[in-house]
Amino acid sequence: MKWYLLRRLLWTGVATLVILTVTFVLMDLVPNQRVLEAQFQAAQQGVDVETAVQAERERLGLDRPTHVRYFDFLQSVLQLEWGWSYEYNRPVREVVLRKAPYSLMYGLPAILVSTVLGIAIGLYSAVNQYTKRDYVATFGAFFGISIPNFWFGIVLLVVFGSVLGWVEIGFNPQLAENAAGNLVWLDTATASHPAFIGEEVDGPRRVGILSPGNLKQLILPTVVVMTASIASVMRFARAEALEYVDADFVKTAKAKGVGNWRIVGKHVLRPAAVPLTTIIVGRILGLVLFGAYVTELVFGIPGIGLASFRAVLTQDTNLVMITVLLPTFLIVLGNLLEDLIYVVLDPRIDYGDR
Repeated sequence: MKWYLLRRLLWTGVATLVILTVTFVLMDLVPNQRVLEAQFQAAQQGVDVETAVQAERERLGLDRPTHVRYFDFLQSVLQLEWGWSYEYNRPVREVVLRKAPYSLMYGLPAILVSTVLGIAIGLYSAVNQYTKRDYVATFGAFFGISIPNFWFGIVLLVVFGSVLGWVEIGFNPQLAENAAGNLVWLDTATASHPAFIGEEVDGPRRVGILSPGNLKQLILPTVVVMTASIASVMRFARAEALEYVDADFVKTAKAKGVGNWRIVGKHVLRPAAVPLTTIIVGRILGLVLFGAYVTELVFGIPGIGLASFRAVLTQDTNLVMITVLLPTFLIVLGNLLEDLIYVVLDPRIDYGDR
């Protein structure tokens, strides 16, 4: 088991390194927008273009060879010094720490709810195979997988924002912050709070991550991310549960008079839980992390996904590399955890001879 775990950890590092290398090379091949802007401004102002371009390249550190910049970046990653973000004019680590909570606000609830509901609906559909309820659940699964997140998010905004007026069209990040601009769980604010500028406020209002206003604006993004996640979990849960619904030990339990809920929870879910870990740990995490790009772009949530998208447009290489590294590492690490969970759920699995 130790040798297997060691090899998997090494492959985790190799996979992460390959993705980082490809990302760095692609970013380096594209002409830098800031250099092009410096060239254009120098031409407009009548100054020497080559001097202006060279000065901008030196400021951005692009005057050094590619391999030197690449190895410097890898060294800084290991030292947790992720460089400077020219888009936000602050260290990349500060940008990530500032943006990550906004992604977690809807990402964690989406993972938890989609896992519980997806498994529950999948088991229910398997037990009631070929009934109307099974057809409805199956249709919902195919619908959730088929619709694009960006289209579904826009439709929800139009319906619940423009038509019904139940939610605001734009995301207001200041609803999660106190008057000093720091994220808080729950706090009391006055009418002078930046989140309420231009609104008629009678008395103190609540702000913070758990404030009613912030939770309300997180509903639609969470639903969008949950849709595809629930559908994926439901399909896998149904497929795995169908293998055990008519098994001999289940028929024996029914003959002994065991209740339906106990049969589903103990005799069907338990053996189906082993293969289900592949979807719960790996795919759901991937759907949420990479779905953050589209979700945050549609709803304007200032999280990791939107920060990475803007960094790509402005070629903020350090920020792009880190925002690619973090979800990649989490997904690869999640795949490793799947194998370890297999051993816990099914003691018959042994990696000792691998």
